[in-house]
Amino acid sequence: MNRFTKIQAVTFDVGSTLIEPWPSVGHLYAEVAARHGMPQADAETLNRQFAAAWQAKTKFDYSEAAWFELVRQTFAPLGSTLPNSFFPDLYRRFAEPDAWRVYDDVLPTLDLLAAEGLKLAAISNWDERLRPLLKGLNLDGFFETIVISGEIGFQKPSPVIFEQALRRLSLPAGAVLHVGDSASEDVRGAISAGLQGVLIRRRNRTEVRAGEIRSLEELPVLIRPAAPKPPGN
Repeated sequence: MNRFTKIQAVTFDVGSTLIEPWPSVGHLYAEVAARHGMPQADAETLNRQFAAAWQAKTKFDYSEAAWFELVRQTFAPLGSTLPNSFFPDLYRRFAEPDAWRVYDDVLPTLDLLAAEGLKLAAISNWDERLRPLLKGLNLDGFFETIVISGEIGFQKPSPVIFEQALRRLSLPAGAVLHVGDSASEDVRGAISAGLQGVLIRRRNRTEVRAGEIRSLEELPVLIRPAAPKPPGN
């Protein structure tokens, strides 16, 4: 088991690390589409089409315009023309706390890390909806700072967003561990800024490698100093 050394703070990605859309992106898209009289769309179909649009995106800056284009591409295979009122309603829906689920391991882990005296922060590629959303989910109080790409103009994996967090935490990079679900944005981005990084694999749990975790509940063990071996061992 890989251990992370001399950690004084832990920073977290938000989406797919702390929270996820509930019951799913497709369910929420279908719910709002039904309210606007759009042709019925199956939630699983919309999930697949959203995943394809997400994978194909380029230069995504998490702006409202970028989200509109992603939604348009998600619905395009259905031949649906989006009513003018649809996207603003959908955008607001994802700002509501009941559109999200906090993973079961989040609150116990944040409680434990805070009790052990570690500083906590969030570093997220998101927009203006994140702060009120974290407040509505009762997560904001855990974080000494929340660094949002839409506010500072840089997205992970840019080192700038991580450096902003370090300045706010008043800590050297090597004393901070960043946790997220993206190998490129979270782990490699953090390491490029001098932080330590760990990947959480919530979905592909059978592919976990050294230095990766399946659950946030594994974090405290990785951060605590290893117990000294008994003499003679």
